[in-house]
Amino acid sequence: MHLAWLALCLLLAPAVSGGGELLQVFVSEPYLELRTGPGRGYPVTQVVGRGESVDVLKRRTDWLKVRTGRGIEGWASQLDMVKTHLADGTPFQLELGDLAGFTRHRWELGVFAGDFGGATLISAYGSFSLNEFLKVDLSLSQFLGDASNGRTLDLGFNHVFLPERRWSPFVTLGTGLIDIDPKGTLLRPQERHDQTAYVGTGLRFYLSRRFFARAEYKWHVVFTSRDDNEEIQEWKAGFGFFF
Repeated sequence: MHLAWLALCLLLAPAVSGGGELLQVFVSEPYLELRTGPGRGYPVTQVVGRGESVDVLKRRTDWLKVRTGRGIEGWASQLDMVKTHLADGTPFQLELGDLAGFTRHRWELGVFAGDFGGATLISAYGSFSLNEFLKVDLSLSQFLGDASNGRTLDLGFNHVFLPERRWSPFVTLGTGLIDIDPKGTLLRPQERHDQTAYVGTGLRFYLSRRFFARAEYKWHVVFTSRDDNEEIQEWKAGFGFFF
């Protein structure tokens, strides 16, 4: 718990106070390169071998300043640092605000606008990553049409292909609920509350930092109390961020 708190402080603050306890990690790869400054343009002057430890001093964008057991300080890239581990053997968790973070993150939030069976749609969603390929999506939408207004709530799985690429196609499958409020003139039609199922496909595109664009298509089947079920097509696009 104490190490987790230190790791959180490292993520939220640009520097670790020199008077506090420093986070110590151990090299898992054959070696860890240390440069004289926070960038690829700085030369590599030190190499830390597998099994040796370094103390994390501070973070600057995509680089972390560390100190070896011999007291030598240098800068290591965050892509190399996420391959290290803590004293108890657990991997060092470091959220990446770059393409690598787009591939490996835990949460997503986003907003959309689009079309839902001819009605104007606005939507928000949240997503939890089970691994790099599989996510659980929860979305809440509001649609406004000429004949009816309504809301949808969808829950499903999202399988991402090529998660390491800037362009990442995906397919989705799930179920949901729909509330439809028909517009009437003389008599107010009865509101409907039905269950739905859907399949879909889409594309994610990494933009910068923690932001990306996402577009998707869903084909919904509405299970009505009548003899025939309804089919509704949904198109939408928007922006999201990961953390």
